Amino acid sequence: MKILLTGAAGFIGFHVAKLLLEKGHQVVGLDNINNYYDPQLKYARLNELGISKKAAEVFNQKTSSSLFDKLVFIRLSLEKREELQELFKIEKFDVVCNLAAQAGVRYSLENPQAYIDSNVLGFLNILENCRHFKIKHLVYASSSSVYGLNSKIPFEVTDHVDQPVSLYAATKKSNELMAHTYSHLFGFPTTGLRFFTVYGPWGRPDMALFLFTKAIVNNKPIDVYNNGKMERDFTYIHDITKGVVKVIETKLEERIRKKDLYRLYNIGNNKSVKLLDFIKAIEAILGKNARMILLPMQAGDVEKTWANVDALVQDYDYKPNTPIDEGIKAFVDWYRDFYKV
Repeated sequence: MKILLTGAAGFIGFHVAKLLLEKGHQVVGLDNINNYYDPQLKYARLNELGISKKAAEVFNQKTSSSLFDKLVFIRLSLEKREELQELFKIEKFDVVCNLAAQAGVRYSLENPQAYIDSNVLGFLNILENCRHFKIKHLVYASSSSVYGLNSKIPFEVTDHVDQPVSLYAATKKSNELMAHTYSHLFGFPTTGLRFFTVYGPWGRPDMALFLFTKAIVNNKPIDVYNNGKMERDFTYIHDITKGVVKVIETKLEERIRKKDLYRLYNIGNNKSVKLLDFIKAIEAILGKNARMILLPMQAGDVEKTWANVDALVQDYDYKPNTPIDEGIKAFVDWYRDFYKV
């Protein structure tokens, strides 16, 4: 298939691009390489895919990969409506996988406009092009953050999610609502994937595993919110990636026949891990103890997440299962190698 993959220089997008290419698909990767976190990490990911930093620095220029003959990269923001429309017109995609978004719960308190521009306006542009250019399937990233103040554990996709506690969560919920509207009105399949705390090699520097590892390695204290009384459904990146690609590759004849065009799924490890146990696992692998600064709960955060993945198992015969120790070790090995620690 020919697939538009947005967010291709991001943590999840990079891994999805690599797996799609290894499986023989043609990928047009798109990313604006913003400076929310160090762009050098994004350029390094692209370099692993055979896209040079020099080529990736230029906006609105398509660049072929030197490693994968079926990869083309273009630096572009989803908000650029006319340029995005031209790309759809020229490339004639079969499937769109939208992983591009302004990420981060806490940053949405500081720069809300970035979330509306990328996550709402940008997603509208994706939907409009999927509509007009007859895209066969739109797969897009949602988030466990949409569950907000939901207290029912584990979280199920049938739960009410109308109490978000951050603007980031609200934009992700809006994506789901917008996708439903477009599937209903214009008759094309959309599948939203609610990711649960993704971690692993090439991860984002603003996320807990990266922050904790960096601090412990450098003998600095770590900030632990809600006095450590937090639990997360940590999901290893390769489990996420396999799930995304499985959804992209699955044929949709049955869904289309039944007019079952709009779907949502949780992708999580189906297990909640205490934050303090997560930190202990990092300490064990690093062979060093953390110095913890216990702090109150941060605005926009939630105490616990846990994914019910029954729907994913039923429809795709797929269930993430990487043990936390194995996933953390893979990240630490990558971190030590990448930063020459």
